[in-house]
Amino acid sequence: MVADICAHLKAPVRLISSAREAYSYISSARDPVKAGKQTLLLSKNRGAFIKSCPGTKAYRCCGYQILHIGSFCNMDCAYCILQSYFHPPVCQFFVNHDDLFAELNATLSIPGIKRVGTGEFTDSLIWDNWTDLTARLVQWFATQTRSVLELKTKTVSIDSLRNQNHQRKTMVAWSLNTPAIIKSEERGTASLNARLRAAKTCASWGYPIAFHFDPIVIYEGCEKDYEGVIQNIFKHVSPDNIVWISLGTLRFMPQLKPIIQERFPESKIPYGELIPGLDNKMRYFKPLRVEIYRHMVETLRRLAPDVTVYFCMEDDEVWEKVMGFIPAEKGGLSAMLDESAIRHCGLRL
Repeated sequence: MVADICAHLKAPVRLISSAREAYSYISSARDPVKAGKQTLLLSKNRGAFIKSCPGTKAYRCCGYQILHIGSFCNMDCAYCILQSYFHPPVCQFFVNHDDLFAELNATLSIPGIKRVGTGEFTDSLIWDNWTDLTARLVQWFATQTRSVLELKTKTVSIDSLRNQNHQRKTMVAWSLNTPAIIKSEERGTASLNARLRAAKTCASWGYPIAFHFDPIVIYEGCEKDYEGVIQNIFKHVSPDNIVWISLGTLRFMPQLKPIIQERFPESKIPYGELIPGLDNKMRYFKPLRVEIYRHMVETLRRLAPDVTVYFCMEDDEVWEKVMGFIPAEKGGLSAMLDESAIRHCGLRL
């Protein structure tokens, strides 16, 4: 696996005795985050490949299962929590795929619907120029009846998904934002229109599609801008083929603020009306969150009344004020998303 990846890379290769050598090299750089994005560490994952999404009791979590294929990303978003989450941050890809698939077999054989994604600690598709892991995962999930794979990305690297017999057990998801935020805060990512064109192409290949507005950034005129993004979605993808759309406003641990200020001196993100939330993350004041959520949900309901819309990490008060219900009234957020996956991806209990 390592030899095959290195053969595809046009970069010097160095064999190290332990990950500490890579960490020391990156930590000594003037900009460790930038150095981490320019360094690829190939290693075994000696921990678990499948992990539960790290939610908090204070906010409603969706019950997502993370498939930990690697960490960090070679794109550069100002608000990315991974800049302060990993110490030090480094693009790391795990190569012991036999162990990965063995763990998938063991974990997903347990009864119950499983929603699994590779885009929590990294972008799902940035590795596809060097490995065939995505194609292998799509083929593996195609044989499942109770599990669905979500590939989340800000790229248009979809070639590995072409001509796959996916059986609709893989959904392709894009993180979206307004053109203003993409231009100012998301270095090296695909444009909004490019992402939506890629979504349209994947839909034409039969894949179910999902979208994530996270983080929603509040700025003057943002309501109109986000409404425009939502309208653009449905010019490219039919609502009938969208499994879900998530909404989550900007939030980050306090230690990320100086990193943003240093690396993105023109960014206005750290200077919004933010306070510590119940999870100790900096968040917009709740009335501001409710206001932007209401505007976006009203737009979504007008254009696609049947699409499943949910909040990522919000409390029952926000749900009630915006949606008019709390997840418990519908069996919980996990049950809501399971039902949508069953409906769109052909899962069976």
